[in-house]
Amino acid sequence: MTDTETETKEAKIELKGVCKAFGTKQVLNGLDLVVEPGKSLVVIGGSGTGKSVMLKSILGLLKPDSGSITVDGAETIGMPARDRETIMHKFGMLFQGAALFDSLTVWENVSFALTQGKKMRRTEARELAIENLRKVGLSPEVGDLKPAELSGGMQKRVGLARAIASHPEVIFFDEPTTGLDPIMADVINDLIVERVKDLGATALSITHDMASARKIADDIAMIYKGRIIWRGPASEIDDSGNAMVDQFVAGRAEGPIQMEVLKD
Repeated sequence: MTDTETETKEAKIELKGVCKAFGTKQVLNGLDLVVEPGKSLVVIGGSGTGKSVMLKSILGLLKPDSGSITVDGAETIGMPARDRETIMHKFGMLFQGAALFDSLTVWENVSFALTQGKKMRRTEARELAIENLRKVGLSPEVGDLKPAELSGGMQKRVGLARAIASHPEVIFFDEPTTGLDPIMADVINDLIVERVKDLGATALSITHDMASARKIADDIAMIYKGRIIWRGPASEIDDSGNAMVDQFVAGRAEGPIQMEVLKD
């Protein structure tokens, strides 16, 4: 199934013909993608295929050269700053490296959007932070620690607690299991599924970790050279009928996707 076959009238997020180049390097090349409300879509692909640029374009961190990106039907490319801020309040984000503030305690990190964005009182924000830490399996005592005192898996769980703290409509996951051992990665995947379901949120993830993609996705799409080349239910990823998808999923060096490797 191709992405163009997905109905667009109920799209939470929709990208149409999105292009982005850096100098002579074309990273996004007419990318089309639909993220349906209440669903979890995982975009897979190798390094340099455009996953991060796509995500940054949706978040407004990069401005595409052309194309359209809508959120709840509203065009976001060129959107005024005030309207963009309203859109951003709908989003939660789990960054690849957790991206916690070293100078803040754990609970201050979790409640950052509440105290800074919504000007919530610190006492109330701390209570909500502790509640969200519990939701990711961390005890209240962790709230008073600094990020440097936590393991990588705990930092990732704190990042997830922060991502869900403001009850976002859409949560973005950037390589959510990178750097974690297989058991902790599976714990994080389970927590992502549980928390997204609890919120009734829409989820968009980018990853090259197929174990993660299989667990957290309703649908999987593959990006290659800045375009979506396949999309379908997660249950069909092993029977995609696409040679590039098959090669990526199997992790084979030989196939239609050729990596540029300098040889002696």
